[in-house]
Amino acid sequence: MANQKQFGVWMDTQTAIIVGKDNPGAETVSVLASVKGEKSSPNSSEKNAHNEERSLQLKFFKEVAHHLENATYIHVTGTGQVQEQFIHYLADTPQFKNTRTDESTTNKMSDDKLVELMSAKLN
Repeated sequence: MANQKQFGVWMDTQTAIIVGKDNPGAETVSVLASVKGEKSSPNSSEKNAHNEERSLQLKFFKEVAHHLENATYIHVTGTGQVQEQFIHYLADTPQFKNTRTDESTTNKMSDDKLVELMSAKLN
């Protein structure tokens, strides 16, 4: 596992915090990036609102995935169902086809607590 690229992601529908090792040989896990999603604008058409929401979620997932290049393992945690949706997105993305993923549910926590949690998951 020493040379594998492992990441942890805490996410909700609007925010993602990516933690991992700066390089595969590094000893410690740290916060690598934080991604904020866009909010959809009010829309009178339910269909258009749904389409906009879906495209903004896809854009958010792409931005998060950009920070996970060459990942061999990703642990996704957070609130609600968004982590499950993100794992499905990764599974449908050729770049992450062979990446091992798992998930858990956690409430929002400080960066230090997240690093502590992911250090246990990634080592």
